[in-house]
Amino acid sequence: MRELNELTRVDEPAWPLLEEELRAAKVPVEVLDPDPGQAAATLIQTQVTVRSYLGAFLFHTGGVLVDDGWLRVYGSPAAHNDRRLPGLAAVNGYPAGPDPDWRPAAGLVVAHDVLGGAFAIQGGTEEETGLPGRPGEMVYFAPDSLRWDAIGAGYGAWLSWLLAGGAEEFYEGLRWPGWRDEVPSLTGGEGLSLYPPLWSAEAHQDLAGTSRAVVPLDQLLAIGRETALQLDGDDPGFLGAP
Repeated sequence: MRELNELTRVDEPAWPLLEEELRAAKVPVEVLDPDPGQAAATLIQTQVTVRSYLGAFLFHTGGVLVDDGWLRVYGSPAAHNDRRLPGLAAVNGYPAGPDPDWRPAAGLVVAHDVLGGAFAIQGGTEEETGLPGRPGEMVYFAPDSLRWDAIGAGYGAWLSWLLAGGAEEFYEGLRWPGWRDEVPSLTGGEGLSLYPPLWSAEAHQDLAGTSRAVVPLDQLLAIGRETALQLDGDDPGFLGAP
């Protein structure tokens, strides 16, 4: 495994550009400060340099709450975190210490939304992982379709697109009037369960009329996985453990 100095002492680090994008974001963004020791440990296990957006994000942030917390992008554990946003290492079950043989089962889960959607970096070929897209491409488990879809971009382009306001188009048809009043009070470990559920036709006929309950996000992800298996017979696999 490469040591910390090999991952951080690089030409053209991505952080100055990423920091500017975070500062100039077109949507509300809350950047959490990282715990330096945990940031270093996360970077070493992930084995990416800070020349990449992923490496820079992990090393310099404790995560980011996008659009008033509708979307949670995981960094290293935050130093002071009253929103209880977990780090990427915890979400993906990293080992307690550096382990050169450890790999995520299919993809590295890098973000969740309040609906139980999961964003991951495809960890191999589709044949190897069961996920669509190419190695290194972003994929999304959609709570309305209960399947993974390829985003068509890598992590850096995806993050830039989000900060530029891409979520508004991406979540069209999945947000109801007044959603921005409901979301900010949630912690990073909570989501919204809708009834009728998002995968039903009834929900989309009157999304604003659905009843919504605050539930643990891991419970919402488990329900999505179980429902996908029951309805389609396909197990979407690991969706993260926030």
